[in-house]
Formats: sequence, structure tokens, C-alpha cells
Amino acid sequence: MSPNRSNNFCCGGGGGFLQAGLPEERHAYGKQKFDQIINTRAGYCITPCHNCHAQIHDLSEHFEGGYHTVHLWTLICLAMGNLGENERAYLGPDLAGVGL
Repeated sequence: MSPNRSNNFCCGGGGGFLQAGLPEERHAYGKQKFDQIINTRAGYCITPCHNCHAQIHDLSEHFEGGYHTVHLWTLICLAMGNLGENERAYLGPDLAGVGL
């Protein structure tokens, strides 16, 4: 993504904002991150934590982004062959059946 590293944009879900009950404000703040993700044209966005995952997934649904949001640990477990059927909820059809 660009910008990246220390200049990257926050998704807007951390610091308690995800649970604050202000979805319109959260969506408005997160729109910059959503646009950044959309500009990559990637089919997946990999997230490191629960707050980022929930926010970025919600942004995709709210703004109709069409990308899948997955936890980093989901892909690690998938690659190791340790991802159960019930842990595949956020995978797209291209990965949902891998290793079953």
C-alpha cells in the first residue's frame, strides 16, 4: 500500500473506537484506509489484530469494497494445514476449501 510503513494510514478501529458506538464517524475516518485498500485492487486484506479485522471488514461491507478480510494467523494456520472448517468464515471461495 502507499503510503506504507510509518506513513501508513490507521484503519480507525483501534483505541476503543470500534466499541464506541459511533459507526458513522468510524466509517468517515476509515474511508481513507478503505480507499488505500481499494487502490491496491487486491482481493484480500490481511490484518494483524482483531480491531483492525473488524473495522476493515466492516469498511468493505459498508462501502461495498468486495475484498475479503483475514487475520494473519488464519493464513499461517492455512499454510500449516491446521485451519479447521469453522475457522474459514472470512476466506473467499478460492481459499475456503484448501486443505480440507
